[in-house]
Amino acid sequence: MIERVEFGRILIDGVEYVHDIVIYPSGKIEERKKWLSKKKHGTSHRLDPEELKEYLREDFDVLIVGTGIYGFLSLLPESREFVKNKEIIERPTPEAVKLFNELKGEKRVLGIFHITC
Repeated sequence: MIERVEFGRILIDGVEYVHDIVIYPSGKIEERKKWLSKKKHGTSHRLDPEELKEYLREDFDVLIVGTGIYGFLSLLPESREFVKNKEIIERPTPEAVKLFNELKGEKRVLGIFHITC
């Protein structure tokens, strides 16, 4: 359960993370590999297909992208092609966290959360 998110930190099951994270349907949590997007686009605010492919290890029904506290992260159109048969939800991270918590008991959810801007 994601307990809280604020600028620069996210609290999950009592563990605080101070970097962007990916939560798999199995519950596994890892650091977002944002350097893959940054290398290509000069910013980590564009979720590139090469980065997204890194997270497609587990089957899922819904992709939730927390776009940051102010909504700066975006899923590129070419990234959407990799998940075009899945439900995609992009929201500012505080909203995305609420949706993630609501949906994770009902569906297999893959969550990517940007925790700064």
